[in-house]
Amino acid sequence: MNRIAILPAAILAAVLLAPAPATAYEAGDVIVRVGAHVVDPKSDNGSLAGGTLDVDVDSDIKPTIMAEWMLTDRIGLELLASVPFKHDINLNGVEAGSTKHLPPTLSVQWHFNPRGKAQPYLGAGVNYTLFSSERTTGPLAGTDLDLDNSWGLAAHAGIDFQLSGRWIAGIDLRWIDIDTDVSVDGADVGTVNIDPIAYGAYVGYRF
Repeated sequence: MNRIAILPAAILAAVLLAPAPATAYEAGDVIVRVGAHVVDPKSDNGSLAGGTLDVDVDSDIKPTIMAEWMLTDRIGLELLASVPFKHDINLNGVEAGSTKHLPPTLSVQWHFNPRGKAQPYLGAGVNYTLFSSERTTGPLAGTDLDLDNSWGLAAHAGIDFQLSGRWIAGIDLRWIDIDTDVSVDGADVGTVNIDPIAYGAYVGYRF
């Protein structure tokens, strides 16, 4: 699958070198981050119909929004939301359909350096993925494709860079456990293991 580069090294270098005061995160702060993220499924998404159909799920990029409430100066509770991601589904290398999904994810995050200009963090939480708008084509044309919604764990890592005042910019990376049971014309044909890496960049504001 093609990976999509969304933050050139020059932009990251400019953020790192820009003069900015170190502003501490504090309990009660709400940090809203708006950006764009790629959801990039793993390369082997499993097989269907008793192993006769190899599944490949394409990546997509969409706008995202994250809201984090700081419980202490180091611990935050974050909710990730986005517009629906769209993924083409290939069977044995042939496009067979597509689906959209929403991946709201709730994470608890630990900020390592809440008073620094560069503020890295790690998080872990739970994801609920809602699938919709399934479409079929090629070998599945004319059939009814259905993907079940999915619960799974999620891990998160990123870094905020303090800009002027309460503004920040940053980059982050997530792993999300997304496994969906698939049915065609009401018959169960197996499970697709999407398990994507989601990565992106954002700007944010601390309220």
